[in-house]
Amino acid sequence: MLKLCDPKDASHSVWLVAPKVVIGRAGNCDLTISDESVAKAHAEVVVSGDQLTVHNLAGAGQLQVNGTVVDDSCHLKVNDQLKIGGRTLAVVDPKVTRLKSAASGNGVSWALRANHPAIAGRVFPVRDSSVVGRSDECDITFSLSHLSRHHARLEVRDGLLFVYDLGSANGTYLNNRRVVETRVRRGDELRFDTLSFSVVGPADDRNQTTVRPAVSMPQSHTAGDAEPAARAEERPQPVSTSQPTRERGRYEGDSALVDGGSSAWIWMGGLLFAAATLGFFWARSQGLV
Repeated sequence: MLKLCDPKDASHSVWLVAPKVVIGRAGNCDLTISDESVAKAHAEVVVSGDQLTVHNLAGAGQLQVNGTVVDDSCHLKVNDQLKIGGRTLAVVDPKVTRLKSAASGNGVSWALRANHPAIAGRVFPVRDSSVVGRSDECDITFSLSHLSRHHARLEVRDGLLFVYDLGSANGTYLNNRRVVETRVRRGDELRFDTLSFSVVGPADDRNQTTVRPAVSMPQSHTAGDAEPAARAEERPQPVSTSQPTRERGRYEGDSALVDGGSSAWIWMGGLLFAAATLGFFWARSQGLV
């Protein structure tokens, strides 16, 4: 999509969309130029597909294209320059030509394209701050009874478009949702009560993911590595049989004492039993028993 703009100040620009774009000093023009040398309706650019045709509405000698006076009409192409009164405008492709903005210095331009049947296709440029409403004091004026006198305000900040409802009776809507203050993006539907517009503007590069260079990160133990280590610490460690512990040595020593005492009592009992047996047989042989 092409634009018609002041090469030195992109805030004075308009998208060239069908069916036509009117340039002049009047507030209801698609591109309003506040210059006494410009007629209220100075020229119009008819858009038919990829073909652009400019028509002189101000009279003989009031319009030039690339330095040549145009009394009636002529075709336009990219990089053509129109001189309207004391103002020079150029047909540019924003994808190729970087524009300069005297107001903000960011080269960003926004506009509202009407969807309402009564004004369908008309494009209304949005400057740094534009008030929409029914009053003649507004930057964008519509004589419709359901609009408030000062219905809403559009602001461009750092290349981004915002809308603020000014306490309107019938509300401001973004994509069918009533809003008081919000950011507006290209392709959104902005509606002041029943007056609907499509938002025209630059693509939103902030939604794109920025790819940064790969950074080498120090290796660290993950939770998965720590879990087996913790389990290994909880697992009982085997005890060497070649080096008995102090408790085991004490137990073995006590067992040896018990075993030694038992053997002595057995031997003593055996001796007493043998002595008793021998005494019994000796007494019997002597006739004592």
